[in-house]
Amino acid sequence: MPVAKRHILRVGDLKPAIASSAFVGAGAVVVGDVTLSDHSSIWYGAVVRGDVAPVHIGPRTNIQDGAVIHVSRDRPAGTTIGSNVTIGHLALIHACTLEDECMIGMKACVMDGAVVEKHAWIAAGALVTPGKRVLSGQLWSGTPARHSRDLRSDEIETILQVAQLYVDNAINHRHSQHRRPARHQRRVGS
Repeated sequence: MPVAKRHILRVGDLKPAIASSAFVGAGAVVVGDVTLSDHSSIWYGAVVRGDVAPVHIGPRTNIQDGAVIHVSRDRPAGTTIGSNVTIGHLALIHACTLEDECMIGMKACVMDGAVVEKHAWIAAGALVTPGKRVLSGQLWSGTPARHSRDLRSDEIETILQVAQLYVDNAINHRHSQHRRPARHQRRVGS
């Protein structure tokens, strides 16, 4: 069975700038004016599309499987994602700002003009509506998302720990993908 390729595509004169230490998994699509900084990762099946405005992804940030990062013509500054940010599986990030060291849960949605400050956490499935500001040290949950409670210090530490785990995991995946394929695949039940 063929392995899905990653797609790094230009749109007109706009092309992605990807650091040599970054990881882009198979099946991921990176299009247009996208900057992917050192030790960041875009995982399998994720889409990052900077076709009408730029997307900047800071160092050591991970965009997990199936997530979508996009921009809007109405926000020429595009989408800015800081360093050590975790964006969970199937999350949608659209024309907003995620400051350093924040956590976006699985299937969460952060909409146009929203700002998620450093050390903030968006719960899985939450919807941060346009223009909202999630303050540092807060957990927001629900649809629409609201301040649920303040984060504990161990939860803030977890944000950096998860970012480091994904840096390490990306190194492992990158090395594994560059190895020569095994001559014979293991059969199920053998």
